[in-house]
Amino acid sequence: MTLEGRLAFVTGGSRGIGRTIAVDLARRGADVAFSYLRNEEAARETEELVRAEGRRGFALRGRVDSAERCTALVDEAAAALGGLDLLVSNAASGVIRPALATTEKHWDWTINTNARAILQLAQAAVPHMTARGGGAIVGLSSLGSFRVLENYTLVGASKAALEALIRYLGVELAPLKIRVNGVSGAVVDTGALDHFPNREQMLRDGRERTPAGRLLKPQDLANAVAWLAGPESAMVLGQTLIVDGGFSLPA
Repeated sequence: MTLEGRLAFVTGGSRGIGRTIAVDLARRGADVAFSYLRNEEAARETEELVRAEGRRGFALRGRVDSAERCTALVDEAAAALGGLDLLVSNAASGVIRPALATTEKHWDWTINTNARAILQLAQAAVPHMTARGGGAIVGLSSLGSFRVLENYTLVGASKAALEALIRYLGVELAPLKIRVNGVSGAVVDTGALDHFPNREQMLRDGRERTPAGRLLKPQDLANAVAWLAGPESAMVLGQTLIVDGGFSLPA
């Protein structure tokens, strides 16, 4: 699948799944801007990986936890790229604790970063996309949006809210020729798992319970993002595509 000439912005694109998505989009022909929060070394590495694919790459530092910051990042990305066709809302954070050990501050941080961000990013991206005749928005979710995972209360709730926003934005933005969809994955062995006290158990369960016989890889999610960004998925709207090797199916 080619995305030749597309202009893409990926939030949280310096490491892990976000890096794989950014580089994959470049491999398919897109110029890519991506945001990062702290690790400048990783951001520069991703920037070089994008450029090694023969495309332009831009690392932008910033958070997605407020409307002002989301707008600033989107505008900066569009200015660097010369427009915007594709937005991938991948940046995520959250407090990994049992429900009774969470606070209002934990809730606000998690919901703002993981769910509210896609709304505010979309609000900022729409003018840039309509100027180019339309575009696509893809949000990254997880199985915790509907399955109960240990210590995942706030993140799971934020991912459920994210998927609801994908449906609403999908309907509202369709007349503007902007398609909004999501990709939901199972456990992927990246640095993000280091924050989970039951990391090894999650990886073990992933290997043992996945009918496809292996853990999910970042590239599996990147492939789904690229498909949702391309013309082959033109009639897919407001959906969250589950990519988990069948992990979520057995009782």
